[in-house]
Amino acid sequence: MSIKGRTLDVGGLEFNVLVEGEGADVLLVHGFPDSNSVWRNQIPALVEAGYRVIAPDLRGFGESPAPPSTADYKIDKFVADLIGILDAVGARTVRLVGHDWGAAVGWQICIQHPERIDRYAAIAVGHPSAYAHGGVVQRLKAYYILFFQIPGLSEKAVSAANWWLWRQMLRYDAEMPSWKRDLSRPGRLTAAINIYRANLNLILPKQWPKVTVPVMGVWGKHDVALAERQMIESWRYVTGPWRYEQVEGGTHWTQLERPKETNQLLLDFLADGPPDQPVRQVVEEEASHEG
Repeated sequence: MSIKGRTLDVGGLEFNVLVEGEGADVLLVHGFPDSNSVWRNQIPALVEAGYRVIAPDLRGFGESPAPPSTADYKIDKFVADLIGILDAVGARTVRLVGHDWGAAVGWQICIQHPERIDRYAAIAVGHPSAYAHGGVVQRLKAYYILFFQIPGLSEKAVSAANWWLWRQMLRYDAEMPSWKRDLSRPGRLTAAINIYRANLNLILPKQWPKVTVPVMGVWGKHDVALAERQMIESWRYVTGPWRYEQVEGGTHWTQLERPKETNQLLLDFLADGPPDQPVRQVVEEEASHEG
């Protein structure tokens, strides 16, 4: 269930956007199949630290609208929505945090609008070129993407028998009541899955532009959907300062499972001053151990 904020008209769609606090702007971008409530443990900490938090529900999720066409969920649409939201709240430059598909959108914002991003914390999902070249482990973990390409059948399969298959795929029962409530609304399960159907090109090998802003990659050690290699190899596609952090004991939803550790990482990285630059040779050696 979303955290109710203000309603902003952007591009003819009315988005639910939480805006809370005062200070430098931090944009929090959730992923699939969540809403802005996935940041419920980070928002108070960021506000207390002196930031203004901007946390929207993306199109197709939470309390924001769900356009009917698959084409409405191309990643450039999400980028345009977020830039429009920033304009609507008067945020010229932000510190950006993205998780899952929100992280994928975040990389695209850094590529397309680097002037709007002060620094970027990507949780779970690495640079699109690193993801596409993520090796055998990543390809195996991404089996569900091909399954989601079958309209109708995938919706029926994941919601059958009290969402049994969905539970097996995501392996995070703590959020099931919220997901089930949100996705059982008419058209909402298809809207959520459409982000996979509209952006299949993102998993194909391609040399995307490099990111020039400072980046911190965060990965949970037991993530069921994302391999470590696609995150640590992202340094190859970042020309600004790069930092990698592994959350011990975390799975895909580190911000929910390990809020204290996640908050500390974010507060450290988002603080004023130049982000730390790690020794890239160490990162490269770690990547070589994963297939």
